Amino acid sequence: MQPGGVLEIGQDGSAGEAAEARRDDAALLARLRQGDSEAFEQLVHLHQDRLYDFCVRMVGDREEAHDLVQEIFVSVHQNVRRFREDSRLSTWLFRITKNHCINRLKYLKRRGRGRSEEYDEASASWVDGPGAPPTPDVALESARERARVQWAISQLEPDARMLVVLRDIEGLSYDEIVDITELPEGTVKSRLHRAREKLANLLGRLEP
Repeated sequence: MQPGGVLEIGQDGSAGEAAEARRDDAALLARLRQGDSEAFEQLVHLHQDRLYDFCVRMVGDREEAHDLVQEIFVSVHQNVRRFREDSRLSTWLFRITKNHCINRLKYLKRRGRGRSEEYDEASASWVDGPGAPPTPDVALESARERARVQWAISQLEPDARMLVVLRDIEGLSYDEIVDITELPEGTVKSRLHRAREKLANLLGRLEP
């Protein structure tokens, strides 16, 4: 694991790209507020995979994640006219997704279906990354490493898990994470630091 986090994925975009993204968001949002069904289909197409991946990382179950994504887009459809445009549209979607995931985790905990207690290499089958590794040996080791990381993430408390996934897996900026979590930046950084330390300790326990 690198000092800055579990996985160094993505960097903040340029100001020009951010401005273009906001214009695209505004155009799509205007159509959504008019009840344009094609606009909603476009929104789902653009964001469903990323939100699904986030849900899988948070709840550790593909079926639960699939159900969550459906609920999330129902919520988005019902509340899109209330969106204040105080953040990126994608950030707002993550905020809704975060709330649904935290609530689902609380529900699962009450039903005795909390975090996974044992690391199982077979769990790598649902933590697939993009692209195909060149050889079976590399594929197996890559799957094992993803399984180790996912198991360790699943051992974190939900709030800590969320910060690690948003920053180190999704590669979001601190500004975006502040918007999603509605926490001060200093709090985000300090909690993320503690979460990374615990994650490193958990991963270290899996070393042969």
